[in-house]
Amino acid sequence: MRGVSEPLFDDLLGLACFARVVEHRSFSRAASVLGVSKSVVSSRVSRLESRVGERLLIRTTRKLSVTDVGLKVYSHVSRMLQEAGAATRGASDVERGTLRLNAPVSFAQMYLAAPLARFLAAHPHTTVEISLSDRLVDLVEERVDVALRISRLRDSSLVARRLASTALHVCASPAYLRRRGTPERPEDLLHHDCLRYSHLRMQDEWRFYGPEGRIPIPVAGPLVAGNGSMLREAVAEGVGLAVLPRFMVAEDLRSGRLVTVLDAFAPRPVSIYAVHASGRAPAPRVRALLDVLAAEFRVAPWT
Repeated sequence: MRGVSEPLFDDLLGLACFARVVEHRSFSRAASVLGVSKSVVSSRVSRLESRVGERLLIRTTRKLSVTDVGLKVYSHVSRMLQEAGAATRGASDVERGTLRLNAPVSFAQMYLAAPLARFLAAHPHTTVEISLSDRLVDLVEERVDVALRISRLRDSSLVARRLASTALHVCASPAYLRRRGTPERPEDLLHHDCLRYSHLRMQDEWRFYGPEGRIPIPVAGPLVAGNGSMLREAVAEGVGLAVLPRFMVAEDLRSGRLVTVLDAFAPRPVSIYAVHASGRAPAPRVRALLDVLAAEFRVAPWT
C-alpha cells in the first residue's frame, strides 16, 4: 500500500465520498447525502483506489463490503471529516443531530428510560434513535453510534466502556422444583428441562465451575427463545430452568416468584458495556451519553 497521508488528502471530495459509502453501505445513499450524482461518487472512489493502489471496497450485485485496507483508510478519513465538521460548526451546533443507540430488549425496557430522560433534558437538540435487539449488530453497517453489550467481549475492533456487571443465576419456579426436584450438582441438570437462549452457544450459556474448574454439562430442554424476558416468564410458568441475569430477575427473587439453584457452581458474572466503533473519535453527544450511562450504573440498581 502506498503512503496515504499527503497525496490522498489532496482530494477531499473523494475522501468524503468514500467515507459516506462506507457508512451507508451504498453508493446511491452516499450520493444523496452528499448532494451529488451516483456517477460522481463512483468515479471519485475509483480515483481514490487508484491513488492508494489497493481495493478499498468490494462491490457485487448483492453486497458492498470494505477491505482491510479500506478500513484503515476510513479510520483516518472519518477522524479528519469529523474534525473538519466540528471546526465549521458553531459551538451551539456541536450537540445537534441524531444519536443512534442499540440495546438488548429487556435491559432497555427495564433500565434505559431514566438515563435517557436525563440525557435528553440536558441535550434538547439531540434526538436519540434507539433500536432494540438481542442479537449483536454490526455498528458500522447499521449506522449505530453506541451499543450496549451484556457479554464477554470478543470484538477487538470496538472501543468499550464498562458500565456495570450482573450475576448470572440458574432460576426455577417453586412449583417446578416441587414437581421435578431440586438439582444439587450440575450433573443433575441432565434430568431436568433446561431452557435455552438462542443468541448464545449452549456451552457459553450453561457454564458451571467447581473446585477443579469448569464443569461442562450438555443440557437440553423443550424451549429455545431469543429474548430473556420470554425465558423468565417461561421459567415462572414452570416450563423449566434457565440461566438469567440478576438485573432481570432481582425483583422476582425478592418476591419468591423465582428461586435460584446451584449457587455454589454458578456461572461467572458478565459485564455490561457501552461500545462504539474504533478508528474515529466519538462525537460530543456520544461522549455525553456515555457519561450519563456510567453515572446511572455506577451503583447497579439490581444488586
